[in-house]
Amino acid sequence: MSRMSLRLVALVVILAAAPHAANAVPITIDFESLSDGDAVTNQFFGVTFSNATVLTAGVSLNEFEFPPLSGSNVVFDGGGPVRIDFTTAMALVGGYFNYAVPLTLSAFDSSNALLGSVSSAFNANLALSGEAGSSPNEWLAFSGVGIAYVILSGAVSGGSFTLDNLTYDNEVKVAPEPATLTLLLLGSAVLGYRRLRGETNL
Repeated sequence: MSRMSLRLVALVVILAAAPHAANAVPITIDFESLSDGDAVTNQFFGVTFSNATVLTAGVSLNEFEFPPLSGSNVVFDGGGPVRIDFTTAMALVGGYFNYAVPLTLSAFDSSNALLGSVSSAFNANLALSGEAGSSPNEWLAFSGVGIAYVILSGAVSGGSFTLDNLTYDNEVKVAPEPATLTLLLLGSAVLGYRRLRGETNL
């Protein structure tokens, strides 16, 4: 193996071990651009909400029981389950929730087939009167290919949870490869080096 080949193998090892930059960054909506009492519909590009209304701390939001994760605005289920539709299929949808009843996030594809659902860890996680062991602003998320919309269900009539920092991403995030691949490449480099030394000594 030539010195050039050895350098090429070493470069492959370095590139394999280096973290890869993601092409897409998750989008987070914190609702701070809206005002208390606003019905959230299509104010945000690529997303449409149903049954979502803004509550502001110090105005109509009881922030002692439903504290915002960030800023002063959240949305709540005004009138029934909240539905969030995306113009582009997503791979992850989640947010931070305060809830007075058990909460379910259900994800659907463009043909209305249920992709799956996740449920809250507790029956209630309010700051003052939540279930023992719970804490406010529980992260609840579903990941899977082809999410066209999600439905956030608490009480049938609504008024049972708040959502802050809705986060969504249309790219599947692949976990970094195990160290096995790097070790294999490193092994190849070592073998190449030994072979080079052997060729040099002849």
